[in-house]
Amino acid sequence: MSAVDPQMSTGSNWNLPNALTTLRIVMVPFFGWALLVDGGDSVLWRTVAYVIFALAMLTDKIDGDIARARNLVTDFGKIADPIADKAITGMAFIGLSIVGDIWWWVTIIVLLREWSVTILRLSVLKHVVIAAAQSGKVKTTLQALALGLLTLPLRQVDGALDVPGDVLFYVSQVLLAGAVAMTMWSGYEFFRDVRRQRSANAAS
Repeated sequence: MSAVDPQMSTGSNWNLPNALTTLRIVMVPFFGWALLVDGGDSVLWRTVAYVIFALAMLTDKIDGDIARARNLVTDFGKIADPIADKAITGMAFIGLSIVGDIWWWVTIIVLLREWSVTILRLSVLKHVVIAAAQSGKVKTTLQALALGLLTLPLRQVDGALDVPGDVLFYVSQVLLAGAVAMTMWSGYEFFRDVRRQRSANAAS
């Protein structure tokens, strides 16, 4: 983390990275609807939901790369980007819990961590830059892989798993366990670093 000028915006909010971020937010209700059609039992709509989720995760990577490469980092992007990320993954956790593919206690713990970190990050944004830690990047990757696999229609119509679906289901469970562990660890690191930075600022 390092101090930054209160004037964070480096350009107009009307740019490609912000458009992709906005698109990701718009995708959220469509993703949720596709995931929950027929109680999550529709093979077609679960596949559509997977495509939407995959595109959202792709735009998350692309908009950040473009913003940094073209110096298009803006106030809007710094606020909207983490909100968009948490909205699409949050919808995935909630939707998959509704259809019975993720335990509710897992979703509740993850969402409490994600939104508490996001709110704190935004609250200190004008005073310090909180760089993305490696653990946070690993967490994001594991979440994307686990939620993507769980969104796929792995179950047959009767609720059973075929052999490929069985394998993918257990792979997704391992990835989900890793994602939850890294979510909690990266959250601990974030709060620890904020506390250290505040102590350093108070001492200076």
